[in-house]
Amino acid sequence: MNAGSGRQDAAAARDEIASILDAAGHPHAFFLIDDEHDIVDVVRDAAAYASKQGGAIVAAGGDGTINCVAAAAWREQLTMGILPQGTFNFVGRTHGIPTDTRGAAEALVRSTPINAQIGMVNDRVFLVNASLGLYPQVLEDRETWKQRFGRHRIVALWSGLSTLMKGFRPLRVEVTDGTRSRQLRTPTLFVGNNALQLEKIGLPEAVDVHRNDGTLAGLVLKPIGKLTMLRLILSGALGKLGEADDVVSFPFRELTVKPKHHRAKIKVAVDGEIVWLDPPIVFRAAPRPLVLLTHGERQPGEDPG
Repeated sequence: MNAGSGRQDAAAARDEIASILDAAGHPHAFFLIDDEHDIVDVVRDAAAYASKQGGAIVAAGGDGTINCVAAAAWREQLTMGILPQGTFNFVGRTHGIPTDTRGAAEALVRSTPINAQIGMVNDRVFLVNASLGLYPQVLEDRETWKQRFGRHRIVALWSGLSTLMKGFRPLRVEVTDGTRSRQLRTPTLFVGNNALQLEKIGLPEAVDVHRNDGTLAGLVLKPIGKLTMLRLILSGALGKLGEADDVVSFPFRELTVKPKHHRAKIKVAVDGEIVWLDPPIVFRAAPRPLVLLTHGERQPGEDPG
């Protein structure tokens, strides 16, 4: 459980979750992520405990916490539950999980397991998206703004606009999908595994990802200036990004990206967290699904959050 995610008091949320699990007769233990307990160590200990007890591992936090827990659950072949507590909560909303603590905990005790597709970039798991170029910088700046002004969606929007106004340098990469290669010059390359997020910004590939059959969605921007970038942000906010002339989106099963001029590690955004990976960068669906506890399944066009 991430003691710093979202706006709810962590202790109150923990008490509420415990009371619901106790009432349903589910034994449990809390593993807290805070300033004194590193997320990697906490998740490793929680996964070991769940494996020993023959139980599920449940993530209570935002998309970054959920990503870390999902990686451990997938690696150890554990069943996973989610109690969303972050800013956007795309993973929870995608699987019809309520965004309030009580509703999510009550749904958890009634849940059944399903197979959920997850993406991979090299050896890193992602549930929502992964990207190169401008977007990782947007995320880094957004985290700085959130530390100053709080974790609100309007803060995320304004921090993104601030990053864009500082200017950006395009990527120069070779992209291969297994059948053909292309040389690209683009501000950012974005890969999505979350149908709800893709629907929200207006990409038709949301339908492909929703099938849960190993298809991911790719997006690249043509070389553009600041004003055009601002127009594209507005198009995404209005759910019309897929209609923009400067956007190229496509479904794929595997995509290999090689930098044109250097072989050093590349900054990659993975579910809102920044990592540095050795090239080439390979995006694909994981070879087996994540077993996820859910009380319902979202249909295309629905948004329970």
